[in-house]
Amino acid sequence: MSDVNQRDAYAMILDAIDAGIYRPGARLVESELAERFGVSRTPIREALQRLETQSLLTRDGRSLIVASLDHGQMAELYTVRQELEGLAARLAAKHAAAEEVAVLRDMVEQDRALLDDPEALARANKRFHHQIHLASHNRYLVQQLDLVYRSMALMARTSLAVAGRGEDALAEHAAIVDAIAEHDGDRAADALKAHLSTAFKVRLKEEAQGH
Repeated sequence: MSDVNQRDAYAMILDAIDAGIYRPGARLVESELAERFGVSRTPIREALQRLETQSLLTRDGRSLIVASLDHGQMAELYTVRQELEGLAARLAAKHAAAEEVAVLRDMVEQDRALLDDPEALARANKRFHHQIHLASHNRYLVQQLDLVYRSMALMARTSLAVAGRGEDALAEHAAIVDAIAEHDGDRAADALKAHLSTAFKVRLKEEAQGH
C-alpha cells in the first residue's frame, strides 16, 4: 500500500464521485476504497469523515452512501450558481486575455463532436464553465465555484442527456463567449445566468416526469 495522505485520498474519492463512478445512493466501503486506490485504510477513513462533514456523504444505517440533492437543495444550488457564474462571466468580459477567449471558442466548436455522448458532453461542459471561472482572474471566486461544483456531482444525471439540450447548450455557450469577446460584462452575465436557468428548468421537467 502506498503512503497516501488524507488530502490525496479525499481528492481521489471526490474525483470518483465527480466522474460518476460512485453515484448518489452508492455505498462507500472503506476496505473496497482502500483496495481500489491502493492505499491504506487510515487516510480513506479520514477522507470519508471529511466528506461526511461536507454533506457529500450521508449515513444509511451504519453505511456511508453518496448523498443526493432534494428539490430544495437543487434550487438553492442553482440560485448560488447563477449569481457566482454570472459574476465570473462579467469579470471574464473585463479581464480575459484574447488567448483565453480563443480557447473558449475552440471548446464550443470541439464539443459539437460530443453531441451523441451526453456523459462526455457533460464533462466538456464542466471544463468550459471552469475555463470561464479561470478567465475571471479572481482566485476567491474560483475557490467558491469549486465548492459549488463539488455539490453538482450529487445530481444523479446530466441535463444534457435530454433530447436537443446539447445543441441548445452549445448555442448558449457560443453566445456567452461572444459577449466575453466583446467585453460586454452585462450581456455575458445575463447570457450565463439565462443558460443556467434553462438547464435548471430542464432538470425540473425531468424530475417531474420521473415521479
